[in-house]
Amino acid sequence: MLSDQQISTVKSTIPLLESVGPSLTQHFYKRMFEHNPELKDVFNMAHQAEGTQSLALFNAIAAYAKYIDNLPMLTSAVQRIAHKHTSLDIRPAHYDIVGLHLIETLRELAGDVFTAEIEDAWVAAYGQLAQVFISVENGLYESNQAQEGGWQGPRKFKLVEKRIESELVKSLVFEPVDRKAVITYQPGQYLGIKVKPITSENLEMRQYSLSDQANGESYRISVKREAMGVPGLVSNFLHDGLRLGDEVELFAPAGDFVFKNKGKPVVAISAGVGLTPMQAILESLAEQRSEAEIHYLHACENHEQHSFKKRVKQLASKLNLTHHTWYNQDHDPEESVHHGLMDLSTITTLPLEEGDFYLCGPVGFMQFAKQQLLNLGVDSDRIHYEVFGPHQDF
Repeated sequence: MLSDQQISTVKSTIPLLESVGPSLTQHFYKRMFEHNPELKDVFNMAHQAEGTQSLALFNAIAAYAKYIDNLPMLTSAVQRIAHKHTSLDIRPAHYDIVGLHLIETLRELAGDVFTAEIEDAWVAAYGQLAQVFISVENGLYESNQAQEGGWQGPRKFKLVEKRIESELVKSLVFEPVDRKAVITYQPGQYLGIKVKPITSENLEMRQYSLSDQANGESYRISVKREAMGVPGLVSNFLHDGLRLGDEVELFAPAGDFVFKNKGKPVVAISAGVGLTPMQAILESLAEQRSEAEIHYLHACENHEQHSFKKRVKQLASKLNLTHHTWYNQDHDPEESVHHGLMDLSTITTLPLEEGDFYLCGPVGFMQFAKQQLLNLGVDSDRIHYEVFGPHQDF
C-alpha cells in the first residue's frame, strides 16, 4: 500500500514525464535490450522500430501516474494488457527486469532531479502496479489451466490446413501435437503464436484473432500478408514459409474483446483483416442456431481482397443475417455491395436504439465508424472495439 506521501510524490513527477515524453520509453527499451537481449524473443521488434511500442508504454506510465490514487479507473486497461501478457507468457521475473530498467532510466534521464524521495516513491509505485498485473495474470493462467483442454505457457501444435481466403488472406488450422483436447474460447479472442522465421535473428511472438467457432480440437487463424511498407515478418512467414506438418508453439486463447450474447440485435462492423473476429462471431451464432437479428457490415479495397465472401452468403441462409460490403476501388452490381467509404447512414435497418455494435479494423477506420454511430444516436457503451498492436484508445 502506497503512503499518501508516495502518491503525492509520484503525481508531482507528471510534468517531468510529460517534458521528457516518449524519449523516456525509447531510452528504457534501448537500455533493457542491451542488458537483457533475451527479451528480444518476447517483444515485437517491428513495433520497436516503428516507435509504437515506446509511445504505448509512455502513455501507460503517464496514465498510471495520473490515476495512481484512483486505480479502478485503470481496470479495463489492466485487463486488456494482462490478456496480452498471457499470450506472451509474461511471468513475475519479467516484472523484476522491467522495474530495474525503468528506475534506472528515470535516474539516467532526470539526473539530480531524481531524488531519493522520488526514487523511493517510484519503486513502491512500480511494485504496486507489478503486483496488480501479476495477480490478474496468475488468475488468467490458472483459469486456462483448469479448463478442459487447458494449459499454461507454450504448447506444440502442427499446421494441418492452409486455405486461401482472398488475395491477401490465408487461413491456417492448427492441431495439438499431443492430440489432446484444446481449450474453448469466446468469439473475438486471439491466439499467441511463437515461430522462428528464417529471416529473423530472434524468436517471434505475435497474436492473431481466431476466425472460427470453438470446436475443442483445433484452432483457426486468418492472416493477412503485409506487403505494403515494412513487410510483415511473421505474417509473411506464415503465408510462405510455414508448411503443412510444420510445428509452432501456441499460447492459450486470450483477449477481453469478446462477443456477449445478450439476446439483442448484433451489428458487426469491420475493415480489412479486421473481419477475423467477426467471422468467429458469425460462425458461433450459426452453430448455436441463433435467431437474433444480425447485421454484418464490411469494408475492403476490392472484391479480390474480400475474404469469406462466399461463406458469409452461406451463413445468411442459416441466420437472420443482413450483410453489406463497401469496396473502395471496385463497383459491383450486387445490391448489398457499395462503392467508396462505408456510410452507415445509408443502412436504414440498423438497430440503433437497442443493438450491440462490434468494431474491428485499422484505428482510423474504427474512429470513422464509431463517430458515425455516435452521430446516429448509438450509446457509446453499446460500441465495442478491438485494436491490433500496442493499444491505442479512441
